[in-house]
Amino acid sequence: MNHRTLTASTALLLTIPPLLWAGNAIVGRLVREAVPPMTLNLLRWSIALLILLPLGRAMLRPGSGLWRDWRRYSLLGLLGVGLYNSLQYLALQTSTPINVTLVAAGMPVWMLLVGALFFGMPARPRQLVGAALSIAGVLLVLSRGEWRQLAALRLVAGDGYMILATIAWSFYSWLLMRPVDRPAVRADWAAFLMAQVVYGVLWSGAFASVEWSVKDVHIDWSWNVAQALLFVAIGPAVIAMRCYGAGVQRAGPTVGAFFTNLTPLFAALMSSAFLGEPPQLYHIAAFALIVGGIAWSSR
Repeated sequence: MNHRTLTASTALLLTIPPLLWAGNAIVGRLVREAVPPMTLNLLRWSIALLILLPLGRAMLRPGSGLWRDWRRYSLLGLLGVGLYNSLQYLALQTSTPINVTLVAAGMPVWMLLVGALFFGMPARPRQLVGAALSIAGVLLVLSRGEWRQLAALRLVAGDGYMILATIAWSFYSWLLMRPVDRPAVRADWAAFLMAQVVYGVLWSGAFASVEWSVKDVHIDWSWNVAQALLFVAIGPAVIAMRCYGAGVQRAGPTVGAFFTNLTPLFAALMSSAFLGEPPQLYHIAAFALIVGGIAWSSR
């Protein structure tokens, strides 16, 4: 794999997803009592599929590769659409947002491990240093500048779900890099994303059916819930996945993983905004550490 230089446009592409994913975490927490997690993920991606249909309809034509390459797109749909957010929403049912974010902060480490063990991409020392800097920035945000708070954290079942989600996303990111798609599909971002979402909705439906079979599923419909569904379908789903896929294609999955660590920082800033609290000094220090880790690892 050739060395990739991180440009300003690529950095922007990789910054948009964590910003939207931070909003997704907040919304997922807000509606956890109104919509069960697996059902929430199914509704989210079903709406996203409807949005993508007029944009990526070329993927439905005969010979597009949607059915011929079903193994690849089914696997991408399972990891990136069916599993990751289902597990995240499930984690938010039993775990606190700070624990979930802390577990997700291990993304660069998992990305390096998966790349080294399964994709023949050993980690470089510079990447390890970048991972350490980035995670230090995340820990600074989560501890609110008080390291003693980290010692009080206790892992629960939800944190285990988030570990599985992070590993699934690591595999998804590396699989995106494989140059096995038809050139016409790769050139059409909407078609490529829709190929994943078609199968992802099927996986999400399977997970939701299990949820429906083991519990009495009830959705408390309201205008706020409808707005939440539209947001998570358009922003964190379609737009974020589009930007992340394009950014990973340019910079590689390892650099993309470092950018995901901006998510808890954005989440902290959003929470501060909603609560009327101004950003603190530790937010600035954390931002410097996370960006420093990104810059150092991608040099």
